[in-house]
Amino acid sequence: MKKVKYYYDSENLAYRKIVTKKRKRFGYIALFILSAAVFGVLSFIILLNTPFFETPKDRLQAREIENLKIRYAILNTKMNEVDAVLEHIEERDNNLYRTFFNTSIIPEEQRKAGFGGVNRYKDLEGYNNSELVINTSKRVDILSKQAAIQSQSLDEIVKLAKEKEKLLAAIPAIQPVKNENLKQMASGFGYRSDPFTKVRKFHAGMDFSAPRGTPIYATGDGIVERADNTASGYGNHIVVRHGFGYETLYGHLSKYKVKRGQKVKRGDVIGFVGSTGRSEAPHLHYEVHKNGEVVNPLNYYYGNISAAEYAVISKLASQENQSLD
Repeated sequence: MKKVKYYYDSENLAYRKIVTKKRKRFGYIALFILSAAVFGVLSFIILLNTPFFETPKDRLQAREIENLKIRYAILNTKMNEVDAVLEHIEERDNNLYRTFFNTSIIPEEQRKAGFGGVNRYKDLEGYNNSELVINTSKRVDILSKQAAIQSQSLDEIVKLAKEKEKLLAAIPAIQPVKNENLKQMASGFGYRSDPFTKVRKFHAGMDFSAPRGTPIYATGDGIVERADNTASGYGNHIVVRHGFGYETLYGHLSKYKVKRGQKVKRGDVIGFVGSTGRSEAPHLHYEVHKNGEVVNPLNYYYGNISAAEYAVISKLASQENQSLD
């Protein structure tokens, strides 16, 4: 038998029967069903995101993610090693190679500068491991840029080395007359007594006294600028342009063995000792010019004489005697 409920009506001072409306009853039922459904859906979603309900595909993806993390870690370790090697090369480049070739160093800021402007890594954003992937990609890009800059620098060093080799070959570094052919070191660079006027004047080269016909050698690589007797006082003479600001003159020759425009190497015979022009006796008048200014040839003799021979020549050249031209 259905239980009947009553309530007390205080206005009429009587008990009245509680009557439940069907609509309200159905509302309670619907609310219960809806709540149960929402609870069930939420519980299902939570359960799907717990490891207890991983599918084989989920487990495979998880393993792949872990493998990728390990690979990225290994890649970063390798990049650390590459970075260390690059730093060593950069240090040698700046402090050794560039110092030796007297060229400016490449600043650290330029070597390790990033990439400005557009966000290059926007497509990598929004994923669980975006930070790892973006940071690794940035390191790869920076290392690639460092390697490219270093490669360009080494290309420049190779070019400078080749130029240095040309420079060393161009410097007038040997005596124009061999020691065994020398009678004496007649006169050096500086103020000397003129053999004709006996007046003290500046002597712009060195005089090597030697028998007529003694071979004269190019003191550095270059191109014959002139081989004639048109310059006043020098008689038959040769001018060799070596490049890098160097030029040499060989005066009072008996004859030439080269002609204008001819390329010569250090040690090539270019002419022979004579006494043409304003000359008192057979000898070679030899001058060295650097950037248009005459300089002391003695400062460049390092290619074919010993220290003892250099000391003797230096002593003779420093004596203020009479020149032969």
